[in-house]
Amino acid sequence: MDVLSIGETMIAFSPNEVGPMRYARDFSTHIAGAETNTLIGLEKLGVRTGWISQLGNDELGHRILSFVRGEGINVDSVKLTDEARTGIFLKEKARYDQTHVHYYRNDSAASIMSKDNIDKSYISQFKYLYITGITPALSENCKEAVLYLINVAKELGLKVIFDPNLRLKLWSEEEARETLLNIISLSDIVLPGISEGEFLFNEKSEDKIAQHIVDLGPSTVIVKLGEKGAYYQTRNESGYAKASKEIEVVDPVGAGDGFAAGYIAGFINGLSLHDAVEQACNAGALVTTVKGDVEGLPSKNELEQFKNQDKTDDVIR
Repeated sequence: MDVLSIGETMIAFSPNEVGPMRYARDFSTHIAGAETNTLIGLEKLGVRTGWISQLGNDELGHRILSFVRGEGINVDSVKLTDEARTGIFLKEKARYDQTHVHYYRNDSAASIMSKDNIDKSYISQFKYLYITGITPALSENCKEAVLYLINVAKELGLKVIFDPNLRLKLWSEEEARETLLNIISLSDIVLPGISEGEFLFNEKSEDKIAQHIVDLGPSTVIVKLGEKGAYYQTRNESGYAKASKEIEVVDPVGAGDGFAAGYIAGFINGLSLHDAVEQACNAGALVTTVKGDVEGLPSKNELEQFKNQDKTDDVIR
């Protein structure tokens, strides 16, 4: 198998109309978690993946497990527990141009994961470890588990890919900065957003942020710039890439996860750095055209069509 990740996946409840949630009557449900969003995106692009996690032994947990397994992700290291419930979150479209996300994940099943959830023999089946900054923020146990997993992965020769995915509602600024910088120093490839780089290094310039990260040890840095695309830097090259065309955003949540999937798949399949980052931008853009975190994740054919399709060609036959 290719890419392993660890993290929490939850059920998302979304009102079917725009406006404050207090007035909502009807909700749709989706399955979402930063790490599994990316793993599903990778599976759609032909990359074999596996997931380490813990779910409540409840109806929501079984629904998530069945869904993730159905997307092709290996779930041999996913445990069900009776000690805690599966987490949920609410996605509120407060206005047409603004989405609020409210989490209910304190003391969730995933938050009580520990080093006992890490199986060295399972890790040895993979080539890459994909980590986000969300999992170590869930609890002290989770932070210890993530750092242990990274060290085991490095001992086994896996390359570590890290998306800081800053969530300041989950921990203090001081702990977040210290932990994220530590993980960056242990990583081979880092995928920060521009705002995360500013938080970590007090820099607003993408090239200076990338240089700070390269100085800490990673060989490749890709700074996400939103609609402007992304800036990439290694010790030997740097440049910019952006999506092949502009799109109409329906739901911005999950764009970064799609970006990561697009880049990692491109990297694994031997694309040049520029082309892999361009593919990442295209994947991230396509995710935002559909409501839901994973529903818009593109296949290989969809990425190819998006890149090459004429802007006026709205119908594909």
